[in-house]
Amino acid sequence: MAPAASALLAALPAITLGILSSIPSLVIAVRRRRMADWPACAAFTAPNVAWVLQAALAPEETRGAKSGAELLPALVATGGAAAHALLSWRPWQPGSPAPEATA
Repeated sequence: MAPAASALLAALPAITLGILSSIPSLVIAVRRRRMADWPACAAFTAPNVAWVLQAALAPEETRGAKSGAELLPALVATGGAAAHALLSWRPWQPGSPAPEATA
């Protein structure tokens, strides 16, 4: 993947404030076609689902530390997904075996 495309993919969670935080890992898993990439996709989908459920089930008058706890899953999903998208696309180095796509 081109560096510009990788940077845009990494910026997606921050631009959408964590709402689309699982999209970069989904794109990586689909493009690489490796089973090892799917747990990362699930790992970034889980905090996003937890964030939505927590926001839906929390009372409206939540204040203080409880309202800060509601923000934690969003921050984890946003920061983790952006770091994953930036660090997972490493260029191929000459002398190392070529990356192979496995089904």
